[in-house]
Parts: sequence; structure tokens; C-alpha cells
Amino acid sequence: MKSDVAVVLSEPDNNINQTPQLATAVIGGTGAVHAVGASHASIFLDRFFGAFQWQEFACGCGSAFVNIAVTYPIYKIIFRQMLHGVPLSSALLQLHHEGLGFLYRGMLPPLAQKTISLSIMFGVFDGTRRYLVEDYRLNDYGAKIIAGVVAGSVESLLLPFERVQTLLADSKFHKYFSNTQNAFRYVVTNYGFRELYRGIEPVFWRNGLSNALFFMLREEASVRLPKRKSVSSRTAQEFIAGAVIGASISTLFYPLNVIKVSLQSDMGQLSEGSWHACKRIYRERDSRIGNFYRGCAFNTGRSFISWGIMNTAYENLKKLMQQHQTSSPAPLSNRK
Repeated sequence: MKSDVAVVLSEPDNNINQTPQLATAVIGGTGAVHAVGASHASIFLDRFFGAFQWQEFACGCGSAFVNIAVTYPIYKIIFRQMLHGVPLSSALLQLHHEGLGFLYRGMLPPLAQKTISLSIMFGVFDGTRRYLVEDYRLNDYGAKIIAGVVAGSVESLLLPFERVQTLLADSKFHKYFSNTQNAFRYVVTNYGFRELYRGIEPVFWRNGLSNALFFMLREEASVRLPKRKSVSSRTAQEFIAGAVIGASISTLFYPLNVIKVSLQSDMGQLSEGSWHACKRIYRERDSRIGNFYRGCAFNTGRSFISWGIMNTAYENLKKLMQQHQTSSPAPLSNRK
């Protein structure tokens, strides 16, 4: 009995002596967990951002600059058809009455938006796809879909440029501001930053889905089409491939652009949802789905030219950069 009691009485002393050690172990373990978590986060960031290449961003930016300089007047005509549901002749007449001075009015927002947007589109897509394939061994098709959606989602952050472009292109807002800077200042001062993101829902869906589809079809075309040796035939093939794919996707998602323009044609009022806007436009246009595609034929033509130019410019800029890299002398540290 005494020995049993002694054992029982001695156990609390051992536990008391072990308590500081246990506390130290717990604190040390927590610190180790944080250190491991920080290390994993650092590795992830290094691996993820290390997959991005600045050349892809530069080529996307350059191709967009060439495209906007050529196609902006065509956009103005399509915009008027989208907004007012008028035929081509009426849209041309509106621009004729406004004069040449207003033809390129509002060009700066799409120029800035498109150069940044195409830079993000190609750069983020390539980096994300590369990361998913190399680090997660994801199959190529799945990686392209995810990378396209990610790139499109990042592009949606540039919506304020589209918002201001819509306001500048709409004649009813001509009296409120005269240029891009005034438009940004007016909207932010009177209605806040949130007003710049009016219509983000259809833009989000349009960007993500169209990017995923574009890159899948574009890379399939580059693999399956014959390899051309002459520069002229290769350039023509690049133009046609980009033009057909871009025009088809633009036509497919055209109703989302109609909804976006309708939502962004108001300012300061409570914004309605995309589905409510869709039903309203349907009723306003004689309850015919075909009327959603007013201006679509001209838009398809513009997209054909636009995406043909962008795809050709991108491919040629990329080839020039690759040639420059291969022809550049190696650093002195790498020479024997």
C-alpha cells in the first residue's frame, strides 16, 4: 500500500517538471510550422512567378498597339449599332454629322486598355499554363483552360478603361466631359470608383470563356496546320488562323458585349443585373433573339481584321525576340 501511494504522490512532481519542457516544445513546434509555411509560400511564389516570361507580355502589348491604330474607327460604328440598334447606314450618318474631330475621340482608353489587356492575356496565360504543366503535371488541355480563365479574370480588372470608352463614344455624354482624363475625374468625383466597374459581370464571363477557347483553338491550329517555309505564306496563314478563330469567338460572345454596353450607357443610377438587362433588351428589340446581333456582321468583319493583325504581329514580334536572343553574344562569365 505504501509503495502504491508513493507512486501516486510522485506523479504530479514529474508532470510539473515536464510542463516547461512541453510548453517550450509547443512554442518551438508552432514556430517551426510558421517557418515551414513561410518557406512553402516563398517557394510557391518563386516557382509561380518564375514561370512568367517578359517576352510574352511585350509581344502582346505590341500586337495590341498595331491593331488599335488600324481598327478604332470601325469600333465606333459598331458601338453605335450596339447602343441604338440602328443599321450600318444610320451609324455612318451619325459619325459623319459629328465630324472627323470626334472620330478618334475616346481612342486613348482602348489603346491603354488593349495594350495592357493583350499583354496580360498572352503573358499570364503562358506563365500560368507553364506553371501548371511543369509543377503539377496537369494535362495540356486542362492547363490551357485554367490558364485562359485566369488570364481573362485578371483582364477584367481593366474594366474602367472600357467604362470610360463607352461614355466617350456615347453622344449623350459629350457635354459632360471632353477627354479621357476629364471622364475619369468626373465619374470618380461624382459617383466613386465603383461606378467604373459597372457591367463587370458580363465582362468577367466574356473574358474568361473567350480566352480559354481562343488559346485552345489557336494552339491546335499551330500544331495541325502545315508548316510554311516562305515568309509571305507563313504570315498569311498566321493572319487567317488568328482572324477566323478571333472572329468566330467574338461572334459567339457578341450578346455579352451588347449587355455590357447597355449596362454602361447609364451613369449614377442603380445598376441592374445582367439577366434583367438581357430580358429588357430582348423586350426593347421586339422580343427577337436575332436583334441581339444587330451590328454583329460588321463586328465579325472588324474582329476578323483585328485578330488577324494581332495574331500576325504577335508571332512576328516573338520571332524577332527569339532571333535577337540567339544572335546576342554570351556573357563574359559564360565564355571560355
